[in-house]
Amino acid sequence: MSDTPVQTSATVLTVRQVQDYHAMTLVAPAIAERFRPGQFVALAVGGEHTSRLIRRCFGVYEVKSDYGGTVELVFADTEPGTAWLAGRRSRDQIDLVGPLGRPFRLPRDPVSCLLVGGGPGGAAVFALADSLLRRGCQVHFVLGGPSAKQVFGSRMAQRIGDSATVATDDGSMGEKGTVRDVLPRVIEETGTDVVYGCGPTTLLRSVTQVATDFGLPSQVSVEEFLQRTGACGIGVCMTCMLPVHGEDGVTRMIRACADGPVLRGDLVRWGDLGTIPFDALGAPRVLSVTEGGFQ
Repeated sequence: MSDTPVQTSATVLTVRQVQDYHAMTLVAPAIAERFRPGQFVALAVGGEHTSRLIRRCFGVYEVKSDYGGTVELVFADTEPGTAWLAGRRSRDQIDLVGPLGRPFRLPRDPVSCLLVGGGPGGAAVFALADSLLRRGCQVHFVLGGPSAKQVFGSRMAQRIGDSATVATDDGSMGEKGTVRDVLPRVIEETGTDVVYGCGPTTLLRSVTQVATDFGLPSQVSVEEFLQRTGACGIGVCMTCMLPVHGEDGVTRMIRACADGPVLRGDLVRWGDLGTIPFDALGAPRVLSVTEGGFQ
């Protein structure tokens, strides 16, 4: 098995509605055999004769050995590209590149793992859960969303997890409140050793802050940021740059796709996403009057 990504024409097996989202299963053996939890795939959308040139990047919900190897992903229909994907039918072909990016780092020893997910991006925690369970780890879930329809995978989490907690803003499923509201209690009750997060950027920021408060390591997938900013998925276009602290204390701009999407949560400068901080290595300098910047 090679770690090199491949480009392939994948056959659509099914597209189904799951709450407010769509789950698409693709027959793609070459990608399935290379996949590691946390990596993503990039899909061409719109067909051959449209102007939709930018690929759409999604984390992977599940990989199975059926039909030689299938890849399932979950997405929201929010724009013309995802609407085109939602309209695919069985036996349609989709140009697919993957698996891309850096995966989650797995613990060497069996430990207590807390997996936090929100929105369609939260689907990626389930591929991770499968690997952790095979290593003998305890797996606890916290899933959240604005309402029950925006929570993905609650039944699966209850079935495979050692525990599963759901929080919704409106109280329509689980506890009323946010993921941040329930995290401290769940961490204490489960004896969490490491926290993993997948979902909206606001959720990842909260996950990181709470984990840091408890002195716990956190790994998060910035897939949602990549979906909003990325154009190629392979590290060429440089549109998905974000600032992170280096272990040497220096801030550097990295690519969410090639250097992520999985990052150490405590190293991401969450408040500076979408910017180039003035103190980042290589950031544009503001010229002073003495340097001739002003006449």
